[in-house]
Amino acid sequence: MNETISVFPAPRPRIRRVPVDRPWAWLSAGWRDIVAAPGPSLAYGLVPVLAGWLAVFLMLWLNLPYLVLPLSAGFFFIGPFIAVGLYEISRRLETRQLVNGQTSLLAWRRNPEQIALMGVLLLLFHLAWMRIAQLLFAIFEWRTVQSWDRFVELVWATSRSLPFVALGVGFGAAMAAIAFVIGAFSIPYLLDRRNSNIFEAIATSVAATRLNFRPMLLWACLIVFLTVLGMVPGLFGLIVTLPLIAHATWHAYRDIVHFDGETAGPATLAG
Repeated sequence: MNETISVFPAPRPRIRRVPVDRPWAWLSAGWRDIVAAPGPSLAYGLVPVLAGWLAVFLMLWLNLPYLVLPLSAGFFFIGPFIAVGLYEISRRLETRQLVNGQTSLLAWRRNPEQIALMGVLLLLFHLAWMRIAQLLFAIFEWRTVQSWDRFVELVWATSRSLPFVALGVGFGAAMAAIAFVIGAFSIPYLLDRRNSNIFEAIATSVAATRLNFRPMLLWACLIVFLTVLGMVPGLFGLIVTLPLIAHATWHAYRDIVHFDGETAGPATLAG
């Protein structure tokens, strides 16, 4: 399992192949980061939860309950961007630097233009998904939905429910898969390599996912499971699961992507 493949001419990043069960080690390392810095990690996880509550409230207040579910799916699209500060916490723990709320909130300053560009790209994916959800709702001629209860009834208790749900899940899964491939390691890469650009980051993320298809497939499934699990108790669980996923993603990046002169596989996974 020590084979490496060059993504760019030296001294550009190299991709390491890892075993299919490696995501469990990433989660273990991510949990250690939460234990090492619980305050900044959980406080950072609270922010998107509060934003999620506000967004859901606005959708229901505007009588747009059919947008609540696609809006909630936005965590899968823009999650890597909103987790920048959590990646920074893991990076600082790994290099034994000071970790606090300020350092995590200002993490984007390490590579501001490129991180912002990547955030815009991921946001465009989310907006496109929201638009597709609206079009699907219009195609199935559900023109007005006055309440959340009415929306649930239409989705699960009518003759059009199955094709509506199937198309919605299909389109959403396809878009989420593309976003995952290009965004799995892009922002950790941009944060780690201060002079890097979005094209290097995306190319590295795509190569890392392609060359580690099975472990990354398992990792994607674990992300979906943990995110949905966190959403079930009124989004409260995301306070823990989002930092866990973000910290683990940093360790996945450090495990798979390395550079000439560095040792493949960070020591943090061995602890």
